[in-house]
Amino acid sequence: MRVAGTDYLTIRFEGESVFMIDQNLLPFSFSIRECKTMEETCDAIREMTVRGAGAIGAAAGFAMAQAFIASEDPDMAAERIRSTRPTARDLFYSVEKVYEAGQQSVQAAVREAQRLAQSNIDAARSIGKFGEPLIQDGTRVLTHCNAGWLGFVDYGSALAPVYMAHRGGKSVFVYADETRPRSQGARLTAWELSNEGIDHTIVPDNAGAFLMSKGLVDMVIVGADRIAANGDTANKIGTFEKAIVARQFGIPFFVAAPLSTFDLSTPTGEGIEIEERSADEVNYQTGPDKEGQMHTIRVTNPGSDAFNPAFDVTPAEFITGIITEKGIIKPDISAIAALLR
Repeated sequence: MRVAGTDYLTIRFEGESVFMIDQNLLPFSFSIRECKTMEETCDAIREMTVRGAGAIGAAAGFAMAQAFIASEDPDMAAERIRSTRPTARDLFYSVEKVYEAGQQSVQAAVREAQRLAQSNIDAARSIGKFGEPLIQDGTRVLTHCNAGWLGFVDYGSALAPVYMAHRGGKSVFVYADETRPRSQGARLTAWELSNEGIDHTIVPDNAGAFLMSKGLVDMVIVGADRIAANGDTANKIGTFEKAIVARQFGIPFFVAAPLSTFDLSTPTGEGIEIEERSADEVNYQTGPDKEGQMHTIRVTNPGSDAFNPAFDVTPAEFITGIITEKGIIKPDISAIAALLR
């Protein structure tokens, strides 16, 4: 990850502490948060200090290793970590792997957590390589939420092909959806693209149909938090709307995700648990005034309720292809089963 000319990882594990970029402070300030215990790492996952399927997976693996280091009850620790974000498959995958390794020794748990983090980087790099040929010189990409550097330990998923195309000399333009209510597109994707020097603009979440109807979008690439056995894909709320519109106008709609995001134990998207987050995320926004002082203000009617589902599910029939570290596959049960074998 390139920040003001310096390379960073989104999250790393050193000694007994987990260090992560505090994504809640971006793009207005850049800070590294240290989590010294499993509980602190769990809080960071729940509060979305760290977010994005891959980065959450790494954080969960590190938290499980911290539990073994501290001699905590591994079963209770695993359940505690799983409860932080119920939709993201990578979180559960990492907890399972580090839990199994920890049955051998504390050192084995730490090694497995570090291996998973490195695997996350390697998978994201490969996703970029397989997805890069999809982007031609001058391609205009619409993306939703943030599936770039910050969503993984490094490189990202949906934005990895964009970064590789740009570094390979191709001209690429990105429309970054705001992604309400937490504005990950407006705050995080735009920040990443600025650091990389890629042409982009922030667009309202409800501008996608207008842009596509005017022929201004060549392809859509999004990430994924869980992919069912049949290819149905859970991603940030609002993704399904983009897929419907893309299909209407014949625009390719790609999902980018590593193998750890696939969940063969969930036959279809109907079985994916959708996390419901606090109404405060809808009702309040935080940002700086002209002097740089941060403020949190209410932006909705004080007397109204707010519903805040964090994800929706895009049926496989709306997805052109899934970009993985092993190649691009069709979103159907036979292709997924063959890939995971």
